[in-house]
This record gives sequence, C-alpha cells and structure tokens, in this order.
Amino acid sequence: MTELLLVGTSHKTAPIAVRERVALPEGRVQEFVGELAAHPAVREAVVLSTCNRTELYVVAGDPVEAETVALGALAREAGLRPTALIGGIYSERNCDAARHLYRVASGLESMVVGEAEVQGQVKRAYEAALAARTTGPLTNQLFRAALATGKRVRTETAIGAGGASVASVAVDAARAALGELSQRRVCIIGAGETAELTARALTERGVATMFVANRRRDRAIALARRFGGGTIAFDQLPGELERADIVVASTASPHAIVGAEELALVMEARDGRPLLLLDLAVPRDIDPECGLLPGVTLVDIDGLQAQVRRNHLERQAEARRAEGIVEEEIHAFAGWLGTLEVMPTVTALRARADELVGGVLAENEGRWEALGERDRARVEAMLRATVNRLLHEPTRRLRALEGDRRHASLQLLRDLFGLEDAPAAGERPSAEVRELRPR
Repeated sequence: MTELLLVGTSHKTAPIAVRERVALPEGRVQEFVGELAAHPAVREAVVLSTCNRTELYVVAGDPVEAETVALGALAREAGLRPTALIGGIYSERNCDAARHLYRVASGLESMVVGEAEVQGQVKRAYEAALAARTTGPLTNQLFRAALATGKRVRTETAIGAGGASVASVAVDAARAALGELSQRRVCIIGAGETAELTARALTERGVATMFVANRRRDRAIALARRFGGGTIAFDQLPGELERADIVVASTASPHAIVGAEELALVMEARDGRPLLLLDLAVPRDIDPECGLLPGVTLVDIDGLQAQVRRNHLERQAEARRAEGIVEEEIHAFAGWLGTLEVMPTVTALRARADELVGGVLAENEGRWEALGERDRARVEAMLRATVNRLLHEPTRRLRALEGDRRHASLQLLRDLFGLEDAPAAGERPSAEVRELRPR
C-alpha cells in the first residue's frame, strides 16, 4: 500500500527558537526536497517552508519508516537530535494530511487567519518540487486540489477581507505602542514580500518616510520608489538605527543582522530615545538579547499572538464557512484516493480472471477439434462475458465503499483470490482513506 504522510512543525506547536532552526531558505528548498526524495522509503515529496511552518508531504509505501526519514531530515537541517524536535512535530496521514494542506492553502492555519500570502507560498513549494522532479500522481493531485480549494475559499468567503497579514498586524502593534505613526521615522530591513506588505500597511497609516536597507540594492530601490521612501546601503544601517523610531526586519538571512552589542552603541547615541523593533523574520533578524537593552522594545513574530487572537475572533464566521468548503473538497479528494486504492486490486482480479479463462480454453483445446474458428470465438466470448458479469457487482460495490470498510474489503478480496503479490498493487499509487472526521 502507498500512503500520504505529513510531518511538520508550525507556530501552533513550536516556538520561534525551534522554527528558525528548521526553516529552509528559498534557495535551499529544491535541494532539500531532492535529498528527501532520494531515500528509498520516499516515492514522492513536496516541502513547504514559511516563516510560520516547515512541512514535509511525502508519499511512501511504509509510512512509519518514511516518518523516521522525514524527522531525521528536519533534525539534520536544524543541527539537533530528532528527540529534540519531537515535542513540536505533528504527523498526519492520507485524508488528514490532505485536509491540513487544504486548510493551510485556505489561510485557516495561518497566524493571521485568511492571510493571502500563504497561497503563493504553497504554489512556490509545489513548483520547487516539480523542478526537482520529486512529485508524482498523488502529490500532483494533492497540491493542485489544495490550491484550487484555497482559491475557492477566497472567492466564496470574506475570510481575507481587509488584506490582513502578519505585516499589517505588526503595524497595528506599532500603532498601539506608539500612537499616531505618521510622524515616525521607519527603517525597513529587507525588501521581500513581507517588507513590501509592511511598507504598504505603513503607507496606509500615513507614514511618508521609510528607509529600506537590503543587500539587493535594486530591489530596495524599487520598493522605496513604490511607497515614497528612500534607500540606504547596508553599511549605513547603524546611522539609520540612531535616527529611526521603528525598525522592521524581514530578511531571509540565516543569521541575526542586528546584534545586541552593536545596538547598545546605537542606543547610547540616541540619548534615551526609545526604539521599537519588529522582527518578522524566521530565522530571526534581531538578536533576542536586544530586547533586554534599556529603551528597546522588541516584538518578534510570536509576540504578535495577542493581536492575532483579536483578529481571529472577528473572522470566526467566515472561517466556519471556509471550513465547510474545505470539507466538501476533502470528500472529493477522498473519492479520488479511494479510486487509487480500488483500481490496483480490481485490475489484478480481472487479470486473474483473464488468466483463468485462458487456462480453461487451453485445457479444452484438444476436445474441440470439430469446432470451427467462429464457434471457438463464440465460446471464448461467452466465457469472458460470464466472468465480466460475475465481477461487475463486486467491483461496483467496492468503489462505493468508504474508509476502513473499503480497506478491509480489499484486503479480504486479495486474500481470497491470492492477489497479494499482484504487481499493480505495489506499483500504482494508492492510499488508505481514513474515516473522514472534522477537526
């Protein structure tokens, strides 16, 4: 049997100190998924890594072995023992794994419920796996269906109304801490998607002066022009930190960009003026020790949870509608998975029946010397028609069964007809469809 397996960690199960250890830079994802799929226990693989989650979607014949492989891969990437990760790891199989991905793509599992960025992140994860040639029939269907579900949720509900995101929540937190932002000087470190969303949210609140520091100067210039800000080179960052009221950090750097020792010197030059640091990166861009310096308020992505909870309460009604759509789509996926499981057994059974008909014809060949070619063809057609009629009803009923009943019936059929070693059952993708139950 072939099963779908999910092994992952997220903001719901692990603190940022753990998540940043397993987070994969965008340039590393394709290489990592290729290494994962190269293991004999893994037949297909897609890896999703964002600031709030790292999830491995794997198709395997032995899910227990594959889970060990996946956990080991995450542990090696983090430089930790597998046992150190277990407390923050979750694992799902088959329809439960698919349901989780559907919820992720729909924004239901995001820190900010309904955020739109995750749709693009799921798409890029799938494209990276396609480029690495690690997908197959099951993961192709899974990710295409999940992306379609996410699109349907955003079309049929208002779960994403207002364009809420981690960036907008961070700006709301800044406003709550400092009051009116229009006269505040803001420095944005980074020029990626989160930086762009933050710049947009700041502009909507009247912030006119933003200095963007980024190693890719062309990208920083483009972002600054779009939102009316200026740019500085990275080596000018200490000077800008002395002048800024708010610093937003959101790069893809694997190491901290703002260190405690350097910031202590900056704070001495600020003559007691307070500084608000918003670290939206995973791994973190700002050394956590910076938050202990006098006059510094540091908020990382986990520190936004209180604001996020208030946001979630306002979106509960739309989230319930979205969950209904997810369940509808999961039932469709379950039917598709069921077809994958039934077809190898049905194919093997019909092959066994054809073999039986051929054997009977061969055994009686010497007794039908008086039969002409047309009569022989009629006898063979009659035998095959009888077999087809005999198998029609069991086949129809097998396809109609669901969940554990289907799996048990298929196993009994394979046992009764000796189909355990049928090649199709081991080579074609199949999956046990567990009993569907809402979360």
